[in-house]
Amino acid sequence: MTPRERWRRVFHYQTVDRIPHYEFGYWSETYKEWHKQGLPKEIDNEAKANRFFGFDPRGGASPNIGWLYGFEHKVLEDKGDKIIVQGSDGVISEVFKDGTSTIPHYIKFPIENREDWERFKDRLRIDDEARYPKNWDQIAERLRHVDHPIGVNVGSLYGWPRNWIGFENISLMLYDDYALVEEIVETICELIVHTLQRALRTVEYDYGAGWEDMCFNNGPMISPAMFKKLLVPRYKRIADLLHRHGVDVIYTDCDGNINDVAGLWLEAGYNCMFPIEVRAGSDPVKLRKRFGKDILLLGGVDKMALIRGKSDILKELKRLSPVVEEGGFIPHVDHRVPPDVPYENYLYYLREKKAMLGFRTDELDIPGIT
Repeated sequence: MTPRERWRRVFHYQTVDRIPHYEFGYWSETYKEWHKQGLPKEIDNEAKANRFFGFDPRGGASPNIGWLYGFEHKVLEDKGDKIIVQGSDGVISEVFKDGTSTIPHYIKFPIENREDWERFKDRLRIDDEARYPKNWDQIAERLRHVDHPIGVNVGSLYGWPRNWIGFENISLMLYDDYALVEEIVETICELIVHTLQRALRTVEYDYGAGWEDMCFNNGPMISPAMFKKLLVPRYKRIADLLHRHGVDVIYTDCDGNINDVAGLWLEAGYNCMFPIEVRAGSDPVKLRKRFGKDILLLGGVDKMALIRGKSDILKELKRLSPVVEEGGFIPHVDHRVPPDVPYENYLYYLREKKAMLGFRTDELDIPGIT
């Protein structure tokens, strides 16, 4: 079977020769640590790692469904080991000068009131020709001949405005000026639905993929009631558009504990959960038990098991195996692999996972494994 056939069949609960083999990715510090432990020095980014570890190919092609024409990126103040910068997204923040991966200290956001929004929304114009590359027709023609799954970006209805407004600010604004938040979300939804139509007419997609990251380890950043009121009707409009074009696998990337909103995503037509962070309380076994075959699963392997060691890796894979066998589940680590996962443990995990996925014995070897 081709990678595309496997993807489609697994997510429609049909038999396959083996389950697709993918992984989420790695923190930049992980490559540096693993180079000390045996990973070849030239493997220093996700694309190279995907080829080195032998993951199945995936692809995508999408128009720009977000804001256009970024802000000027500039350093506003040098504070020694830190700098205050305005990013291309208009957010002013304090970050480490050496690029250390950490959450920035946010100082100011581009949308703090209606006047800011009136200036900002010009970047969300629907009719701008820059939303599609000039060679889109050539891209679409090339994608007609690939044998791997192709995804389309379906955007973000909460995560984007939260980043433009700020988490604390939008949390207050939902109550102090709900009409403004709703106008922003509606503008994004209209932009997504309008802009995706050409792409969906010209490319045969296998899935839609969005991004939200709207949950902590104890639940969502907004109440399920607010989620249902503000987001579900607009998710439905996006999902309905995809469904009309034969795309019936839709997920949005959301870390944290999704248990209180997973059912609402299903109600809206977003039927695949990703990446299903186990430590936060999201669990593919429990989600399948709760929602049955209505739910599709992508991710869900507890990264902490890879830190703890080989016996815990086997225990975690054994725990997930019955759900993998049911179908509708492509397992991989539930977020980027952190640097405190030993390289040897990761190689062991990949080999044992491949066995669970149904690879032949002569296909299990991973470069560098002992």
